[in-house]
Amino acid sequence: MPPAPMTFTAAAAAKVRELLADEGDASLKLRAFILGGGCTGFQYGFEFDDGQNADDIVIITDGASLLVDPLSLQYLAGSEVDYVESLTGAQFVIRNPNAKTTCGCGSIE
Repeated sequence: MPPAPMTFTAAAAAKVRELLADEGDASLKLRAFILGGGCTGFQYGFEFDDGQNADDIVIITDGASLLVDPLSLQYLAGSEVDYVESLTGAQFVIRNPNAKTTCGCGSIE
């Protein structure tokens, strides 16, 4: 089996499972995607999705699923989706080694 095009960390998967347990809907999956319009051109987005498109890439870690559409995958390949807690808050983050520049709003160029 070929390696996954992205890394979905155990911390992110654990948070997804926790949120889905709170929601009471285990069929939901975390979707990561790219939006236009950030201060450097693109912005990351996350949402829970109850559907899966035929061309979505699915990455499963510890029973939690991450969905990525093929267009977004072009910009996210090799990235890591993680969940971090710090003094400034807690959030899902994408660490993208392909990003040339970033800004505080989670955008990439």
